[in-house]
Amino acid sequence: MNLKYIIVCSYLLWGNFAISQVHLPTDYLSAQFHRERREAFRKLMPINSVAIFFSNPVQNRSNDVDYIFHQDPNLYYLTGYKEPNGILVLFSEPQQVDDKEVDEVLFVQDRDPKMEQWTGYRLGAASAEEKLGLQLAFTNKEFLIDKIDFSNYTKILLSKPNGAYTDNMSDGADSYDLFAYFLSKVNSITSIPKSQSNPDIPQPESSDVIIDSELLREMVARLREIKTEEEMQLMRKAIKIAAIAQREVMKAMHPDMSETEIQGIHEYIYKKYGSEAVGYPSIVGAGANGCVLHYIENNKTRVGNDLVLMDIGAEYHGYSADVTRTIPANGRFTAAQRTIYNLVLKAQNAAIAESVVGNDFSDLENASRSIINQGLMELGIIKEEEDGRLFYPHSVGHYLGLDVHDVSLKGKFKPNMVITVEPGIYIPEGSDCDPKWHGIAVRIEDDIHITEKGPVNLSVDAPRTVEEIEAEMKQSSVLNQLILPDLKTN
Repeated sequence: MNLKYIIVCSYLLWGNFAISQVHLPTDYLSAQFHRERREAFRKLMPINSVAIFFSNPVQNRSNDVDYIFHQDPNLYYLTGYKEPNGILVLFSEPQQVDDKEVDEVLFVQDRDPKMEQWTGYRLGAASAEEKLGLQLAFTNKEFLIDKIDFSNYTKILLSKPNGAYTDNMSDGADSYDLFAYFLSKVNSITSIPKSQSNPDIPQPESSDVIIDSELLREMVARLREIKTEEEMQLMRKAIKIAAIAQREVMKAMHPDMSETEIQGIHEYIYKKYGSEAVGYPSIVGAGANGCVLHYIENNKTRVGNDLVLMDIGAEYHGYSADVTRTIPANGRFTAAQRTIYNLVLKAQNAAIAESVVGNDFSDLENASRSIINQGLMELGIIKEEEDGRLFYPHSVGHYLGLDVHDVSLKGKFKPNMVITVEPGIYIPEGSDCDPKWHGIAVRIEDDIHITEKGPVNLSVDAPRTVEEIEAEMKQSSVLNQLILPDLKTN
C-alpha cells in the first residue's frame, strides 16, 4: 500500500465524514447576519484603515488535554467561524488581494484528514467562502507569507487574542505564531502591552503606523449592544432554558442535596434543550456561601435548611443567559429569610421599572439602592445609608449578549438592548447586626429586553415571588425518582 493510496483513502474517508454532518441545529445565525454585521462595522472604519480579528487561542487544561475551545465573540459575531487559529481582516476600502478586489479576507485552519480524525471536522478555506459567505478565504499558513501588507495603512484596528499564548510546537500556524508574525510585520505599537504570559512574543519597532485596540472595541460595542431580531431569537431561547432549569430545580430541591447536585440539574436541563455550554461557571451557594459573590466551588455536601442562591446561565449558539434565583432548600422561607427576600424583590421591581429607553444604569442603581438602604436601616442591620454597600456591594446590572458581561458604550438605554437587573443583600456570619440575619444571602436576577414599549422580562418563566417559589417547590419532580447504586466500596 503506497503513500498516495493512503492519502486518497484519507480524503475519501473525511469527505464521507463531512457528508455525515447531519441533524445539526438549523437556527445558527445566518451568513447574511454576519455579512451585514461586517458591512456595518466597515462603515465605522476610518479611511485607509484595516481591522484584524484573531481567534481566541486554545487553552491548555493539563498535560495533553485542552479546555473546550470558545471562539472570540467579536470574530464569531462578524463571521460565524467557530474554530481556533483563524484571522479576519477587514479593509475600509476594497483592496487587491491575489488579483481579486475584496474588502474582507478570512484565514482559517486547513483541512487535515489526520488531525480531523482526532479533533473533528475542519471547515477549510473553500467551505469558509461558500458556507460563511466570505469574499475570500485562505489557509492560515498563507497569512505567514505576506498576503497582507500592513504598512499600506494609516491605522490598524486590532482585536487581539484573549487568554494565554501557548506555542504548539507541532503547529506552525497556531494563534501564538499568527500573532507573533503580525507583530513582527507592523511598524508601530501604541496599545499592545508586552504579553505577561509570553514575554518572548516579539514587539515591533516604532514608525508611523498606529495600532488602535480601543477604537475597535468602541466600534464593536456600538454594534453589539443593539441586538437584531435574529440575535433576540437566540437570546430568548438561552434565557428560557435557564429559567426552565431554575423552575425544575425548585421542584427537585430538598435539604439532603449537595450544591454540586443542584448545579448538575441545572446543566442537565441546559443540555436537554440543546445548550452547548454554560455562559459562565455556575454559582450555587447555600447559606453563607451565597455571600461570596462569584462562589463557584459548589462543594457543600448538604444544603440543609439554608437559602440556596443559584446564579446560572445557559449559553445557546454563543449567547448567554444570566438568571439568579434564591430559594429555601426545605421549601419554606423563614420569617427572616422572607423579609430580606421581599426587600430585594421590591428593589428589583423598582429597578426593572426604570429599565426604559433614555435611562441608564445610574437610574436603576439609585432606585434599587435607596430601597435596600432604607429597608436595612428600618431592620436595624445598618445605621447609616452609606453602610448599605457593606451588604449590597455590587452594581445593579450589566449588558448581556455574546458575553455574559457584554460590551457596550455604557450610555443611555436604547431599544433592543438586553440587560440584567440583579440587586442583592448578603449578610455574612459575624456581621455587626442581630445574629438572626447572619448567613442570609439573596440575589434576584432577571434578563430585561429594553423596548420602545417598556421593559420586557425575558426570564419570567422562573418564579420570582415568595408565594410562587413556595408553590413551585411543592410540585413533584421526576428527578427525585432516580435511584442510583451506592458508591460505597470495600
